[in-house]
Amino acid sequence: MVIKNIAGKILKFVKDETVLSVAAVLAVISSFFVKPDAKYLNYIDYRTLALLFCLMSVMAGLQKTGVFNALAEGMLKRVRGSGALTFILVMLCFFTSMLITNDVALITFVPFTFTVLGMLDKNERDRLIIPVVVMQTIAANLGSMLTPIGNPQNLYLHGASGMGVGEFVILMLPYVLASFVILAAWILCRHRRGDDINICFFGDARVGDKKKIAVYAAAFVICLLTVARVIDYRVTFFAVTALVAACDRRIFAKVDYTLLLTFAAFFVFIGNMGRVPVFENYIKSVIDGRECVTGVLSSQFISNVPAALLLSGFTDNFRPLIVGVNIGGLGTLIASMASLISFKLLGRYDKKLRAKYMVYFTVANVLFLAALLVLYFILT
Repeated sequence: MVIKNIAGKILKFVKDETVLSVAAVLAVISSFFVKPDAKYLNYIDYRTLALLFCLMSVMAGLQKTGVFNALAEGMLKRVRGSGALTFILVMLCFFTSMLITNDVALITFVPFTFTVLGMLDKNERDRLIIPVVVMQTIAANLGSMLTPIGNPQNLYLHGASGMGVGEFVILMLPYVLASFVILAAWILCRHRRGDDINICFFGDARVGDKKKIAVYAAAFVICLLTVARVIDYRVTFFAVTALVAACDRRIFAKVDYTLLLTFAAFFVFIGNMGRVPVFENYIKSVIDGRECVTGVLSSQFISNVPAALLLSGFTDNFRPLIVGVNIGGLGTLIASMASLISFKLLGRYDKKLRAKYMVYFTVANVLFLAALLVLYFILT
């Protein structure tokens, strides 16, 4: 019975944390090819892990204060049409993901969307819920492409490539602008007919302690300065940890430690495989000159964060790889782990919607991915 319970817990963990489990297995297997030694310590990108921890802590703190919901509610109070409502809900995810990450944008605004749409007529709610949540997911994945802090793979690749913040933004700007145009066009085409709606919120959204908001905002600025390489990451780690702890130590429980462990495991695997000449030469031959396409295809099967970590260890041509793993977040449900957040939230809201959601999600993602791939080949 005890063994059965343990096996059940292990299986549940593997199911819930599949990417981490795969990364850990790969790290262990690779250690048989390269025995553990002092060089293992050099595999880890401590700067990326420290910044990820700090950003996740700060965003969890800001989210808890209710400031994001207050922002959304303030923008929606004067909305009178379903087109305007859809535009705001989708673009909230698009623009906020540039600074608060695609994961946080979806965790914050998808449940908020359920609340808002729940205030509408049932027929109107049923008509909007799947298209809006799908486009919110796409918008969060596309908006987050613009900045080094928009998603985990950008934070890592920005540091690994040595690019400046401005250079990174300029690289991704054409794809983000194109994404905005396509999203706006979709909303315009879908809501050509005028249909008035009226959303009545029950009082104003409550914002937490303003002093805490100010502290979290200051911590966020410190993180930005670290991304820009103005402040050393070690100083930032201790400063932000101290500031968050002073506000609310419980925030640390909301940090996604499985993501940090996934990064660490992939660092070990990539570091070891880079010391195996046969494997290194093979991967280099596959990716050489095809960084973008390889990034897109790899993301469809292993998600874009692992794809970025894996492929970056075998190429110095970071620019097309950055584009590839970012637009590669479109496509399959697992191409971006952030997409799973929306799917899980929708399932909790109404399990019956999942099949229809998957069809709409897949078609929309493939179309967006195709459009951005065409743009890449035009620009290159």
